[in-house]
Amino acid sequence: MARFRFLHAADIHLDSPLRGLPEHDGHTATRIRHATREAFDGLVDFAIAEAVDFVVIAGDLYDGDWKDYRTGLFFVERVGRLREAGIPVYLLQGNHDHESPITRRLQLQLPPNVSRFGSRTAETFTIERLGVALHGRSFPQKAVTENLAAGYPAPLPGHFNIGVLHTALGGLGGHENYAPCTLAELVNRGYDYWALGHVHQAQVLHRDPHVVFPGNLQGRHVRETGPKGAVLVEVDEGRVQATTQLALDVVRWADLGVDVRGCGSVAEAVTRIATTLAEAVARNGDGRLLACRVRLQGQTPLHGELLASAGTLVAEAWAAALGLGSEHAWIERVSIETVAPVAAGTARSAGDALGDLRRYLDEAAGDEPLRSGVRTALQEFVAALPAEARRDVDDPVLAAALAGDVEAVMAGATDFLLGRLGSGGGAAP
Repeated sequence: MARFRFLHAADIHLDSPLRGLPEHDGHTATRIRHATREAFDGLVDFAIAEAVDFVVIAGDLYDGDWKDYRTGLFFVERVGRLREAGIPVYLLQGNHDHESPITRRLQLQLPPNVSRFGSRTAETFTIERLGVALHGRSFPQKAVTENLAAGYPAPLPGHFNIGVLHTALGGLGGHENYAPCTLAELVNRGYDYWALGHVHQAQVLHRDPHVVFPGNLQGRHVRETGPKGAVLVEVDEGRVQATTQLALDVVRWADLGVDVRGCGSVAEAVTRIATTLAEAVARNGDGRLLACRVRLQGQTPLHGELLASAGTLVAEAWAAALGLGSEHAWIERVSIETVAPVAAGTARSAGDALGDLRRYLDEAAGDEPLRSGVRTALQEFVAALPAEARRDVDDPVLAAALAGDVEAVMAGATDFLLGRLGSGGGAAP
């Protein structure tokens, strides 16, 4: 068999917005909005520069129906560059880019170097000059609950057999269990390499045969931290010799915990935020933009004051990020997750006005007519929220509101109110 190299990518989600990043103008904001395109450009550039033999995309090239044709035209133009370099592309459609009407209308316009796996049954493409056979089946609709792998053909003798499959492999990583199957099924199929997609965390699940998730090409929210990209696979004498994880992301997500224990003022907490951001940028070290979730953590008497100063903390975090250079750090959110050290009983028995207010709020929390009114208000609030705001919620009070947890919402409101009225009033309920 010939010696060859190929790129395995998946979950590119072209033109999918990066969630949670505020709208701003300027070059950096534009780069964030175009991050998935720039990451795909990096994939194409690498393929051409390294003269790989072919590219496999294992599902979710797109993020669903396009807003307009520009998404599809961008892909056509970029794979046209691969055609000029003599590099074929093998494309499988997953749950996000299943056979939607817009995608179908452009299928005939794809460059001839792109081979798309059909959705009615498993299909095989061969590259005879390399002795390669690729087997795959696209999703006909979003929710595919049947075991697609069970219908893949037997390995083609005398070929290096690649199974291309979009699957959660039994719900791996908390993903929807589409195209369910087991690792043992894939290992025992007789293929030499399984090019998987759908799970956004890169991992090699098995070697000889290799079963590989490359992860997504560009992280889209704060739960997708760390390097993202594709896998370069090197094959010689019919066996995988090496798999190399390539970092091709443009914006990298960072979830930064900032311990504010021991801080005597909000200003000291701000200093720790700035230090943590600077250290994260220094660790990053490769020039990629860091989209940062800043989490203030620890037990501190500043708890209430920090809650009350949320707007100031966000502004100070942005100032610290901009001070490092707008190309280096971007603030996604500042989350206040601190806990007040004062025992609940102490706060309730305090003889000052804040203690009286705490007792009043505690009593109000047990007032059923009031609770009923809060519950109704929460329902109206949740019903008015756009769908985007309901997804991937990390703020504990908003999460409680979405869950209809009246007690948690009222407790959060109590801490905020007491924090606004005095730094000593942020005790835990």
